[in-house]
Amino acid sequence: MPDTRLATMKQAIVARADIGMGEGKLAAQVAHASLQAYEATDQSVRREWKGSGQKKIVLQADSEAELFELAERAEVDGLPHAIVRDAGHTQLEPGTATALAIGPAAETAIDAVTGHLSLY
Repeated sequence: MPDTRLATMKQAIVARADIGMGEGKLAAQVAHASLQAYEATDQSVRREWKGSGQKKIVLQADSEAELFELAERAEVDGLPHAIVRDAGHTQLEPGTATALAIGPAAETAIDAVTGHLSLY
């Protein structure tokens, strides 16, 4: 994992824009992703991120393939991450990949993976 000491910390949540999630569904999927990636993060990094205001950004991906490409890049870079798959109780088919969270980690490390994406 990249060195995060004295770095600005953030978490990026990337949600799919191509599947037509309603606002409530989008909010729920972003929350699921954020929490899952947080839980996959080293405790000392979690503490630092919480102490610095828990900066987050929500970005958009245009396909499932893009979500998985970003997850692979996060994996290669040693960044904590989590992909959310919907249970299929409301708007989407069961197992639909809806969102990816990367971090918390150093902002520069997050931006290296997600800096080219648009805000949601």
